[in-house]
Amino acid sequence: MTGGAGREFRLPDLGEGLTEAEVLTWRVAVGDVVAVDEVVAEVETAKAAVEVPVPFGGRVVALHAAVGGRVGVGEPLVTVAATETVEEGGPSTSGPVLVGYGTAPGGEGPRRGRARRGARAPARAPAGGGAGWAPRAISPLVRRLAAEHGLDLGALSDRVPGGVVRRRDVEAALAAREPARAEPGGDGDGEVRVPLRGVRRAMAERVARSRREIPDASAWVDVDATELVAVRDALRAAAPESGIGLLALVARVCLAGLARYPELNARVDTERGELVRLREVRLGFAAQTERGLVVPVVRDAGRLTTAALAGRLRELTGAAREGTLAPAALTGGTFTVNNYGVFGVDGSTPIINHPEAGMLGVGRLVRRPWVVEGELAVRWVTQLSVTFDHRVCDGGVAGGFLRYVADRVERPALLLAEV
Repeated sequence: MTGGAGREFRLPDLGEGLTEAEVLTWRVAVGDVVAVDEVVAEVETAKAAVEVPVPFGGRVVALHAAVGGRVGVGEPLVTVAATETVEEGGPSTSGPVLVGYGTAPGGEGPRRGRARRGARAPARAPAGGGAGWAPRAISPLVRRLAAEHGLDLGALSDRVPGGVVRRRDVEAALAAREPARAEPGGDGDGEVRVPLRGVRRAMAERVARSRREIPDASAWVDVDATELVAVRDALRAAAPESGIGLLALVARVCLAGLARYPELNARVDTERGELVRLREVRLGFAAQTERGLVVPVVRDAGRLTTAALAGRLRELTGAAREGTLAPAALTGGTFTVNNYGVFGVDGSTPIINHPEAGMLGVGRLVRRPWVVEGELAVRWVTQLSVTFDHRVCDGGVAGGFLRYVADRVERPALLLAEV
């Protein structure tokens, strides 16, 4: 990128052990004058897409990475040269930077990043994007996808309702083009190479590490979930604002099971040769997004009411799909619930979310014949599974946990005697 004398702003600490980020889009160009705390770029870490504000003002003289390029923590991101007036009545510098937020004078704490004179800076189009789309709320993922394929977002935004381009619009436009050609250097049969980046790369590394380090085992059982469905329907009728669904109810049962079998709310400290049992349950749940599979974490889940738990699940799922989750919301889990039933499958043997020690799996909910008190009936049936680290417990504990959860899915009233 263009160079020049000035003050370098280096990519700040991203937290949670993250060491680099990929530039999704630049909000400024060389020659622009920026104010203190103005967002200059959007970057994607292995956890989330976040905005980066600059802690001092001036004229931009260099951008140190192209869109799609990687920048390590502590490496130069943008260079800004001082100007005579940065912002009327405004400071020339601010406190420490927290990625995704602005900074308070003297490091008093984070505030949302702001643009010049308090207004949000319009996003500049990436390579191949027209100028007309810039003020519109188009997600960083869509902008990046368009940039990678040289798609004119300005022209496309004029053809979609409301002018807001979504991923399906970009994919439809790309599908209308000629079929993708094989990458150079292939074996003649045609190859398409997709770089492992962001969330996909982080997930690949995590599952590979899990497979290398964790001796996992699985157990499963079919359960009659008819009464749980009835509880869900009754709660929806009595308190529709609570938004309590089956995932929240299964999570509540899972939390009760972990209180009974705390061996599964644990991790292995391999360096010290110790099993670490955790008092707080930080419940992760698998969520499929456009960026790949992520696992948001509900902290202190065991202390939440069922309604509050349902609310956190909805909130985190929405943020995950929008790509706005902070890195801290995607790390630190102690046990995960994986609802693979949403993909229309009955069972799975998932990979444990390292360094956790267990995962509860939930298959699809279907009507099946079931024997009830000696009579054949049609019931709502699902399959539950537990995948566990065999270092932290044996099959007796894992089987006991799974049976406990299954019994309370079949007879939710049992929980009333334990709360």
